[in-house]
Amino acid sequence: AIAVIPTDTIYGIVGAALKPKTVEKIYKFRKRNSSKPMILLIESEKQVLDLGIKLSAEQLELLNKIWPNPISVVVDAPSQKFNYLHRGKQSLAFRVPDNEWLLELLKITGPIVAPSANFEGKEPARNVEEAKKYFQDAAEIYIDGGELKSKASTVVKLEGSKLVVLRKGAAEISDEFLK
Repeated sequence: AIAVIPTDTIYGIVGAALKPKTVEKIYKFRKRNSSKPMILLIESEKQVLDLGIKLSAEQLELLNKIWPNPISVVVDAPSQKFNYLHRGKQSLAFRVPDNEWLLELLKITGPIVAPSANFEGKEPARNVEEAKKYFQDAAEIYIDGGELKSKASTVVKLEGSKLVVLRKGAAEISDEFLK
């Protein structure tokens, strides 16, 4: 199923990350550039490992310190098995949201792709009504979380045991974690 839900930052159009057909539908519905990977929401840093991505103990400790938070972390993901997710970029962005309801949902669903609920280049939907204007019947489920006025997540790349900021967003990152 494809749903529009409130996340820890803004509304997202979401679906099961491990179902390639669902992922492709979201690209189509969102009119997203097919070469741009989407952020995956996960329940814990353990789910990164479950996808066969290798991280050092030091890297896992760093992720454990910054999550849950509106910080999406890009990690190397060279497996061709997930080409439909990384779109040939050999990396994926993950986030453990700082939202109890969403974490409970992720325990049930597993990883979900969660781009913002809008067409590429347009303003993200701030409420369910705006999302319905974008997607009409494309999403099977709409969950109303009221008006959301947060920024998109901060996006960082994991390089060794430090982070490099790629996009400033909803969270500030302590200098101790940065390159």
